[in-house]
Amino acid sequence: MTTKTIERPDIDERTEQDDDTPKVFHYVKKEKITESAVMGTHVVALCGEVFPVTKSAKPGSPVCERCKKVYARMKK
Repeated sequence: MTTKTIERPDIDERTEQDDDTPKVFHYVKKEKITESAVMGTHVVALCGEVFPVTKSAKPGSPVCERCKKVYARMKK
């Protein structure tokens, strides 16, 4: 009896996407984030997008470019 080693390339073969994962994170009023996460209400981002908060951003997460521009104008 012999044993063969079958080599597989290191690729991600998952076909399902996690639809809950945002592509970019948006700027939203801080008090609305908690309310949305707990109550399931929708928030309005600085760019105008409306959505329920399902994930929190981690350092280095991609941020919406339109939200960045609006926020930069607000800081002046």
